[in-house]
Amino acid sequence: MTNDELRESLLAAPKNGYAALSEEQRSEMEAYCKGYMAFMDECKTEREAVVWTVRTAEAHGFKPLTPGMEVKPGDKVYYDNRGKSILLAVIGSKSLGEGANICAAHVDSPRMDVKPNPLYEDAEIAYLKTHYYGGIKKYQWPTIALALHGVVYRKDGSVITVTVGEDDSDPVLVVSDLLPHLAADQMKKPLAEGITGEQLNVIVGTEPLTGEGSDLVKLNIMKLLNEKYGLIEEDFLSAELTVVPAGKSREVGLDRSLIGAYGHDDRVCAYAEILPLLTMDTPEHTAVCILADKEEIGSVGISGMMSLAFEYFMEMLCDAQGVKLSHCFANSFCLSADVSNAFDPNFAETCDRRNNSMLNHGVAICKYTGSRGKGGASDASAEAMGHVRTTLDQAGVLWQIATLGKVDQGGGGTVAAYMANRNIVTVDAGVPVLSMHAPMELVSKLDCYMTMLACKAIYEA
Repeated sequence: MTNDELRESLLAAPKNGYAALSEEQRSEMEAYCKGYMAFMDECKTEREAVVWTVRTAEAHGFKPLTPGMEVKPGDKVYYDNRGKSILLAVIGSKSLGEGANICAAHVDSPRMDVKPNPLYEDAEIAYLKTHYYGGIKKYQWPTIALALHGVVYRKDGSVITVTVGEDDSDPVLVVSDLLPHLAADQMKKPLAEGITGEQLNVIVGTEPLTGEGSDLVKLNIMKLLNEKYGLIEEDFLSAELTVVPAGKSREVGLDRSLIGAYGHDDRVCAYAEILPLLTMDTPEHTAVCILADKEEIGSVGISGMMSLAFEYFMEMLCDAQGVKLSHCFANSFCLSADVSNAFDPNFAETCDRRNNSMLNHGVAICKYTGSRGKGGASDASAEAMGHVRTTLDQAGVLWQIATLGKVDQGGGGTVAAYMANRNIVTVDAGVPVLSMHAPMELVSKLDCYMTMLACKAIYEA
């Protein structure tokens, strides 16, 4: 054999996926991404993602799963976990004792949460105090258009939905920053301290009510909230309000090859999991989709991946078939569908380029996450990686390898470790992202499409 023939047969040769994309696939990709962008515009919080999923799943024949409910192959069921996370399944022809094929993503994203006692006035400006949620660069959040999303449990027991800043006719909210003319001291601070958490106070108004008294701007804001939503200040104590970037997702680049949006991490993988499940015929193994909450703060709490909500859902399914839950878990496979960092040549020094995911090279398979010595990682075995590799190759899915930066640079985690802790074979895979955790993140249309095809292949394996 010639050297060229040896090179072709023996060496890995990563290629831009567009070289292998047919016209039919390109058309499917564009249609898929159009739907994804509409999903992102409607779902900026985990609550909104769950509402969308319930509505869409029911339109495709899914029914709520209840204790004691009989299930048979082909049945489509879901469990809405208190409006914050959701689990769905299409029952397979084989017993759950032979395991399930699971895709797990999360639908929460970094943001700013409104504090329980948030509204105050200072220097005749009314503000909402916030507590940032997840890993953000605080300096990125001032001076951009922000929207308010959430729910309020009112004193009378009713629950109302609040959304301000998304319609073209809506006002937006803003966190202010210091003008450069007076920022000599600020500019000397480390980047992480240029804006502090307690400075992420959102401006909500400056017009005072007419008449005498103190805090007239605050009083005017409360009057507006009362007129529109029936709120009193005490209702903030039982509210769940979040501040997120305002505006719709956009195509990015003169070639429109990228999608810019808030919250690709990790709703880009959540959508990739949901879509193939909706129209799936009866699979061999039961196909399970998990859309979890609280991943950005450690997967804790009643709606996080460490809660027993997953066991509750799977136990109902196993009980219906007379199968032990532990046997089901031991024979199951999970694709932990979460994003990776796309290689950015502007910050090349942070990454091992030979092992970093690239835009347009397909779904990124990550053997391990963690940081500095694989701390906190779910380290997939050779057999688990081989299963994914073989499954995706047989399905014609474009894939690549991924690690999260140089060894001593930092790192992160996903829900993979919590699935593996349940004795479920688990591998991480997902969409490469530029500017992860920023108010606007970037993903490749091609990578989004291939991740959906990867989830479909795992369900059908």
